[in-house]
Amino acid sequence: MTDAPLPAFRNPDTVAPPIGAYSHVAVVPPGAQVFAIAGQVGNDRDGTVPAEPERQYENALRNIVAILESEGAGPQHLIKLNTYLVRAMDLATVAGTRKAILGDVRPASTLVYVPRLAADQYLVEVEAWAIKPE
Repeated sequence: MTDAPLPAFRNPDTVAPPIGAYSHVAVVPPGAQVFAIAGQVGNDRDGTVPAEPERQYENALRNIVAILESEGAGPQHLIKLNTYLVRAMDLATVAGTRKAILGDVRPASTLVYVPRLAADQYLVEVEAWAIKPE
């Protein structure tokens, strides 16, 4: 990867601080190419879907990192994550998994509980936006 500019993350003091490990604003540097990563469900590389939502969340994040790497990017290039959960998960576990896989990056983020995803076995889906290093 090059030393391309990274997104800047900000939390204006005109609103309450974030309630979790994310930033309110991700600023894309001038000239950066933005790309979207389709929602990643919690399947393993071979397509197997674990029954546990925690494992699905871990797999979804690992899938995002693999896609970032295929574009010459890494977690530090993320600008936005949208996470969809079918059922409640322990948020401390979610935060620990996210930190273990993505490190200290804090992109703008949204977490939404939904009644169902594309198929019943999917309990987690995560989509991402990132910038591509030059």
